[in-house]
Amino acid sequence: MRTFSFLVTLVAALIGFYNYFEARLESFYIFDPSHLHDLSQRAIAAHGENTRGVVDFIVAELEQKVPSVHINKDEEWVFNNAGGAMGAMYIIHASITEYLIIFGTAIGTEGHTGRHTADDYFNILQGTQLAYVPGSFEPEVYPAGSVHHLRRGEVKQYKMDSSCFALEYARGWIPPMLFFGYADTFSSTLDFPTLWATSRITGREMISNLFKGKM
Repeated sequence: MRTFSFLVTLVAALIGFYNYFEARLESFYIFDPSHLHDLSQRAIAAHGENTRGVVDFIVAELEQKVPSVHINKDEEWVFNNAGGAMGAMYIIHASITEYLIIFGTAIGTEGHTGRHTADDYFNILQGTQLAYVPGSFEPEVYPAGSVHHLRRGEVKQYKMDSSCFALEYARGWIPPMLFFGYADTFSSTLDFPTLWATSRITGREMISNLFKGKM
């Protein structure tokens, strides 16, 4: 009986915690989707298909526009396998309520977007992304300079036919998304060194930002 009472109390506390912070999520964000889209377009206008230059342009402005203590300037690229797709990512920012990464591949990939607890804004920097939803007979097409907004709770099939890189921004509850990011390691790749690298960088950034007062 005591155990049951404890579990009921714990569940009630967690629900209260969730509802309290869910109503205040907007106050924790330091990035703005409109600014990130505009920044991506200006970076492309300045550097064209020079993706290296586009990335440098984006990171340099972010250091000026948001508190630089929340920006990871160490460009630590790691593979990312999720939903059957494979690419690589550079984590610019990771916290409890937001992440900002450069994600892409030079050879193309295809997979499942996942159904997430955050809105995801995929700003195409180079190449083209295709997306598909059941019941449609035509693909959604997202060329360089456009943004693919995957709303919280939605799911799609997506594909990058060839080289494609994007500035990906998620806002909402980020920790639950990690299960999707880790699943392919245990069910398919068994690439534990990459899993460790991803966990080390993500955990370091999340904890560091939490200590700096950034949820």
